[in-house]
Parts: sequence; structure tokens; C-alpha cells
Amino acid sequence: MLIEERFINYTKIDTTADARSKTCPSTPNQLIFADMLIYELKQIGVKDARKDGNGFVYGTVESNVDYKTDVIGLLAHMDTSDATSGKDIKARIIRDYDGKDILLSEGIYSTVSDYPFLKDLKGKDIIVTDGTTLLGADDKAGIAIIMDFIQYLYQNPEVKHGKIMVCFTPDEEIGTGILKIDLNEFVCDYAYTLDGGAVNNVTFENFNAASATLTFNGNSIHPGDAKNKMINATQLAIDFHNMLPVNQRPEFTEKREGFNHLLGIVGDCQQAKSSYIIRNHDLDLLHQQMHHFELITMHINEMFNRHVVELQLKETYHNMKECLTDKMFIVEQAKTAIEQLGYTVEYEPIRGGTDGAHLSFMGVATPNLGTGGRNFHGNHELAIIDEMKEMVKVLANIINIVVERGVKE
Repeated sequence: MLIEERFINYTKIDTTADARSKTCPSTPNQLIFADMLIYELKQIGVKDARKDGNGFVYGTVESNVDYKTDVIGLLAHMDTSDATSGKDIKARIIRDYDGKDILLSEGIYSTVSDYPFLKDLKGKDIIVTDGTTLLGADDKAGIAIIMDFIQYLYQNPEVKHGKIMVCFTPDEEIGTGILKIDLNEFVCDYAYTLDGGAVNNVTFENFNAASATLTFNGNSIHPGDAKNKMINATQLAIDFHNMLPVNQRPEFTEKREGFNHLLGIVGDCQQAKSSYIIRNHDLDLLHQQMHHFELITMHINEMFNRHVVELQLKETYHNMKECLTDKMFIVEQAKTAIEQLGYTVEYEPIRGGTDGAHLSFMGVATPNLGTGGRNFHGNHELAIIDEMKEMVKVLANIINIVVERGVKE
């Protein structure tokens, strides 16, 4: 099966995560997808492919060398973001893309003016949507790459490799799934997530993350008799938001700049709720942003001389960099593997998080590699088939580097 065919088959299953769910996985279709992946793994030759009670898929590619090498883990996640619909995805392959505006469906275009990187894809084979859903390259492209790589190993038994542990995870997009991974089922020296963008990107830094949930308690009264009596809870939520620094909104930040992202406001005059995600690569700066939420809460409560605002702050994950400082050989061998294909490696900090961030703090150092996807979480998401194929070669190069080091030792 071609890697693009495999990927498109995956996109046909709606595995949107649901942050409101109390189960793991958060949506039942992730279990259906897990069963599909187990079947494929067994067909390829991974005899112990299985899933656990939380929907994690595990499998082992046994070593075919008679000396000790590093045991490497490979991970990708099964769920897709709830930021855009993942239902009824209509994936379409564009062969030998001309580098011009792409008509996705009637009246919907991905334009070069909006996405300048498109012109650099001229001549590539790409996969797009019809512009009404996301594509699911985040992270089904990662799964397709790992599957294709495993198939390559089984079809080419002369290729030497150590033991490789495979894990496909649920609910990465809502940050809860990886917390339930069974490390007794996924035993490795270190791992790589395939959950990034361009083929030449290696990431070992991510945001420190926190969340803020606010409840605004108002006093509803007929607007005709409201003077000095009404406290409009929804207005309080708006006022609170407007007290946060405008330049810390995500639409005004890039690279290592942190942000406060308003996820939504719901409510009425009597009560309203708002929620935020708070991000920064620098932990001290993250704490400053969190403290700003506390200061605004205190200020508004003092203004009304009552607790009209209730704030809940929670740190959710941290920058994996501190776990990799003394293990940079893991990053360096990925860099070498990519350079062997003629690319110049770029180290871009993730403006978000991955399963690898949590895993690194669990004791399994896990930097992140690319998948060939772009414009994640939106209707203009696409996957570059050429880069997906190149990532299979990157994994092959990494395995070869590990085996060669095992011989030398």
C-alpha cells in the first residue's frame, strides 16, 4: 500500500478528541481506529500488536542483530483537533502541484497570498481537503509514516536494526491521553514523536503550559431598573479579557513569544464563564502571565467589594528541553539522519506541546520529528506526500546510526 493511500484511509475515520469527555479515549471512534491499526500491524508482521484499556496501541519490532543497541520508541497520536470538524473528510491528491492558488471546492481557495509557503511546493505531490474540514495530518501523517517504515523493515530483512517499540496514543490534542500510557508496555531507552511539520525540523523545546478557568457571578435585574444594581456577568468576562495585554494574544506573537489564548466565553447576565490557555517557553515568564490573571481577579473583586470573579489556574505541562540537556545525542542522531538526505536541519521550538513533553518528564526523553504536514487544525491543512516518504528514510537513517553505534561499543 502506498503511504498516501494508507494516510487517506486513516482520514476517513473521525477521531476528533472531546475535552469534555471523562473517558479515555475521549471519543469511541479512536478505539475503532486503534483496532484498524492493530490489524495493519499484524498484517505487516508485528505479532504482539495490541491495545490496552485506555485505547493505546502497542507493538514490538524485534531486533535482528546479535549485539546490544538502543531500544527506540516511535509514537504518533490517533486523535485530531476539535478546532475544526474532522467528520466526512474529503481528502484529494494533487500530483505535480503547480505552485498556484488551490481550489479546494466551490468558492474555497488556499491562496499563495495567504500561505506563501505554497509556492515552494511546486512540483510536489500534496494532499488537501475540500476546505470544509481539517485533513488530519496532525497526526495521521505521523502514523502513516511509522506504518510505512515498519513495513519497509519487514519487507527488507537484510536491513539491520535494534528493537523498536511502537505506540499510537489517544487524546494528544486535549493533553490527557499520554498521562495514561503504560510504560511497562512501552519500554525503550528514548523515543521520537512524529508530530511536527517540515521534514527538516527537529524539536526538543515546547511551551510550558497552564490553563485558566474563570467564573463571573453577576446580579441580573430588569435593565429598566438596573442602575447601581445590575452586575452583568458577561460584561465582566469581556472586561477581564480586555485587561490582559493585547500584545500577548496569539495572533500577535511568534517564535518564543508567549501568549494568553481565549478559548471562549459563555454566559448571561447572572453568570458567565471563560477559559484560557497560557503558554511560554520560559517558565518564569509563564508564572508572570499566570500572576497577571490573579492580579486582575483581585482588582475586579476589590472594585465590587465582593467575589464576583472566581479563578482557577493549573499548570498542565512543561518544556521538555530541561529533560534533554544531558541527552542531546538523541537530537544529534536525528539531525545527522536528516542531513544525510541533503537537508539543512532547523530547530524550531514547538508553539504548543506534544506527547513527547509529558513522556520526557516521565523519564523517556522524546524529541519531535516532522510529518510533512502544514496548516494544522484548520480547513487549509495539507500533507506533502514527498516529505512523508522522506521521513520514512529519516527513520531508516536513525536506525542505521543506532546500529552502527552499537557495533562500535
